[in-house]
Amino acid sequence: MSLDGDGTRVVHAGLPDPVPGEPFLPGPVFAAPYHLDPVAGPAAAADGYGRPDNRTRRALETAIGELEGGDTLAFASGQAAITAALLTVLRPGDAVLLPSDGYFAVRAFAAATLAELGVDVRTAPTAGPYPSFEGIRLVLLETPANPGLDVCDVRAVAEAAHAAGALVAVDNTAATPLGQRPLELGADLVVASGTKALTGHSDLLLGYVSTRDGSLLSRLTTWRAQTGGVPGAFDCWLAHRSLGTLDLRLARQTGNAAALAPVLAAHPAVTGVRWPGLPDDPAYPVASAQMRRIPGLIGFDLGSAERVAAFLRRSRLVFAATSFGGLHTTADRRAQWGDDTTAGFVRLSCGIEDPDDLIADITAALDG
Repeated sequence: MSLDGDGTRVVHAGLPDPVPGEPFLPGPVFAAPYHLDPVAGPAAAADGYGRPDNRTRRALETAIGELEGGDTLAFASGQAAITAALLTVLRPGDAVLLPSDGYFAVRAFAAATLAELGVDVRTAPTAGPYPSFEGIRLVLLETPANPGLDVCDVRAVAEAAHAAGALVAVDNTAATPLGQRPLELGADLVVASGTKALTGHSDLLLGYVSTRDGSLLSRLTTWRAQTGGVPGAFDCWLAHRSLGTLDLRLARQTGNAAALAPVLAAHPAVTGVRWPGLPDDPAYPVASAQMRRIPGLIGFDLGSAERVAAFLRRSRLVFAATSFGGLHTTADRRAQWGDDTTAGFVRLSCGIEDPDDLIADITAALDG
């Protein structure tokens, strides 16, 4: 019997075998040093020092790895994970291709740190067209892109990039492994922020890298041990606990987005609505074929910063906040962070509120 439904997988991911008298998910192990064997030293046990070794972190990595379909390393944040992947793979003289419409902090890191290290930084829009991959060491994709929500065909890009000798990494933050599994589509690396929809409770920072390449995994493991960007034991335990409701949370968030996007598109105060689940959205053909579910993120424009502020003041359910994927519906005016969007562009992250209440509240706020 196959027991591989999303709800089943997230509830049981990474749990130890049942032992009478023990909890389903063991509590966090708080340790910097551990007891060492006086003769064999760290070779005698799995844990010797908390920076490279922690069983709570390993349990979370096992769980995420089961969902992504590859070996996984957890990091202190999504930014720590993606910069670790970039700095592990790239060397002076290499060329990297980044999404020009992707997460602004990654592009800022590339324009400063990577360029200063002698890496040739190039960009292309997520939806294409893509340049030749000849001479490229690493292609980083972010699909759906944050915040514009364009989508690219991972399998097609990976095949072309590999033919030219390039590695491919996919930022899977918006989709989560229940939305798409990039390693199965041909990616060499998956990077993501677990701060957002993966854990979904707006109470921790987390990142991870997944891969099926043993050499890349070994190099990333060494990088993390030497640079120390590990998440704490309690954050790992919180994240693992939160995974169990991922399927339920994503289902409600996607359902809310599906109900709300047409309402926004029809409202006279709103322009430029983007949600890859809308049949007339430019990303729909690829997203509907590639993704198992569309995230609860909607992009739209209210025309000015003042109109966005007025909308948020009138809404009772939409919180002004950055990040996304949490239980509460939030709106983020991306231009306030220096992102290259229009002044009135809003990234709305649908929470798990009742859809009728959410539509009524947002409609009333827009009508005002």
